Amino acid sequence: MVDQAIGVVITLGGLRPEQGFQVLREVSQHTNTKLRQVSELIVEWVHSEHLPDEIRTSLDKALATARSI
Repeated sequence: MVDQAIGVVITLGGLRPEQGFQVLREVSQHTNTKLRQVSELIVEWVHSEHLPDEIRTSLDKALATARSI
Protein backbone atom coordinates (compact mmCIF):
# COMPACT_ATOMS: atom_id res chain seq x y z
CA MET A 1 0.00 0.00 0.00
CA VAL A 2 2.88 2.38 0.76
CA ASP A 3 4.31 1.88 -2.73
CA GLN A 4 0.94 2.71 -4.28
CA ALA A 5 0.66 5.86 -2.17
CA ILE A 6 4.17 6.89 -3.24
CA GLY A 7 3.01 6.48 -6.84
CA VAL A 8 0.03 8.74 -6.21
CA VAL A 9 2.18 11.37 -4.51
CA ILE A 10 4.90 11.43 -7.17
CA THR A 11 2.30 11.66 -9.92
CA LEU A 12 0.40 14.39 -8.11
CA GLY A 13 3.49 16.41 -7.30
CA GLY A 14 5.76 15.59 -10.23
CA LEU A 15 8.36 14.30 -7.79
CA ARG A 16 11.06 11.65 -7.73
CA PRO A 17 10.25 8.39 -5.87
CA GLU A 18 12.47 9.22 -2.90
CA GLN A 19 10.68 12.55 -2.57
CA GLY A 20 7.34 10.72 -2.61
CA PHE A 21 8.34 8.65 0.40
CA GLN A 22 9.61 11.77 2.18
CA VAL A 23 6.24 13.47 1.61
CA LEU A 24 4.38 10.49 3.08
CA ARG A 25 6.71 10.45 6.06
CA GLU A 26 6.21 14.18 6.69
CA VAL A 27 2.43 13.84 6.49
CA SER A 28 2.58 10.92 8.92
CA GLN A 29 4.72 12.84 11.38
CA HIS A 30 2.80 16.12 11.20
CA THR A 31 -0.60 14.50 11.61
CA ASN A 32 0.52 11.90 14.16
CA THR A 33 -0.90 9.19 11.88
CA LYS A 34 0.85 5.93 11.10
CA LEU A 35 2.53 5.85 7.70
CA ARG A 36 0.48 2.81 6.71
CA GLN A 37 -2.78 4.61 7.51
CA VAL A 38 -1.71 7.75 5.62
CA SER A 39 -0.88 5.54 2.64
CA GLU A 40 -4.27 3.83 2.79
CA LEU A 41 -6.09 7.17 2.96
CA ILE A 42 -4.18 8.56 -0.03
CA VAL A 43 -4.80 5.46 -2.16
CA GLU A 44 -8.51 5.49 -1.22
CA TRP A 45 -8.64 9.21 -2.03
CA VAL A 46 -7.91 8.42 -5.69
CA HIS A 47 -11.14 6.41 -5.86
CA SER A 48 -13.40 8.24 -3.40
CA GLU A 49 -12.15 11.81 -3.88
CA HIS A 50 -12.32 12.19 -0.07
CA LEU A 51 -9.28 12.92 2.08
CA PRO A 52 -9.53 14.10 5.70
CA ASP A 53 -8.82 17.83 5.96
CA GLU A 54 -5.85 17.41 8.31
CA ILE A 55 -4.19 14.92 5.94
CA ARG A 56 -4.95 17.08 2.88
CA THR A 57 -3.52 20.22 4.48
CA SER A 58 -0.37 18.41 5.55
CA LEU A 59 -0.04 16.76 2.13
CA ASP A 60 -0.31 20.12 0.37
CA LYS A 61 2.40 21.61 2.61
CA ALA A 62 4.71 18.62 2.20
CA LEU A 63 4.27 18.68 -1.60
CA ALA A 64 5.06 22.39 -1.71
CA THR A 65 8.21 21.81 0.33
CA ALA A 66 9.31 18.88 -1.85
CA ARG A 67 8.79 20.84 -5.05
CA SER A 68 10.93 23.71 -3.78
CA ILE A 69 13.95 21.46 -3.16
